[in-house]
Amino acid sequence: MKQQALVFLRAKLQLKSVMDTVKQKRTFQGIVVSDRMDKTRVVRVDRMKVHPKYHKHYKVSKRFKVHDEKNEYHTGDTVIFEECRPLSRDKRWRIIGKKI
Repeated sequence: MKQQALVFLRAKLQLKSVMDTVKQKRTFQGIVVSDRMDKTRVVRVDRMKVHPKYHKHYKVSKRFKVHDEKNEYHTGDTVIFEECRPLSRDKRWRIIGKKI
């Protein structure tokens, strides 16, 4: 019994150390604003920000170049995309799927 508990604890510690080293991928949701490039889409992500002094809410947008292997997403589609390895000078994101 003691031997099994020791093996279990050792396995649990190894699993925890592996989980600490795995980086969580960032995911965003945005609207495709350009589909003119081959296998690349420009996706706009909007978020609301609060002014620190005046406490007014305002919209901030950022545009990401996202990889689309099959050229299946077009302007106006809402997509979900995640971080990946660098694919080109500007592309570090890959489309996961379409938001329904």
